[in-house]
Amino acid sequence: MGKISKRPWGSFEVLSEGPNHKVKRIVVEPGGCLSLQLHHLRAEHWFVVAGKGDAIVGEEKKALSAGNSLDIPEKTRHRVQNYSEENLIIIEVQTGVYCGDEDIERFEDKYGRV
Repeated sequence: MGKISKRPWGSFEVLSEGPNHKVKRIVVEPGGCLSLQLHHLRAEHWFVVAGKGDAIVGEEKKALSAGNSLDIPEKTRHRVQNYSEENLIIIEVQTGVYCGDEDIERFEDKYGRV
């Protein structure tokens, strides 16, 4: 497995990477919340493997729990928050012409990264 990258909300690990895709294992710790963001050059598919939380995709709020999945089209604002007492673990599949971190446009962030 790849190197684990720490973030204020938890961590992620890149499991697979190619010219037009990336697969990550994302761990959102209890109380953690990713920034409200979008990507111009990629879409994402999330599959929840453990925990509970909420996701915002566009204007919709969706409850997440193990076994749920959702699609995030490119250029769509989204975020995820873990409101539970256990880690929220998501397998994220990114597809598009560019899957690097420089394709993140942040709008809100409780950790001051906007």
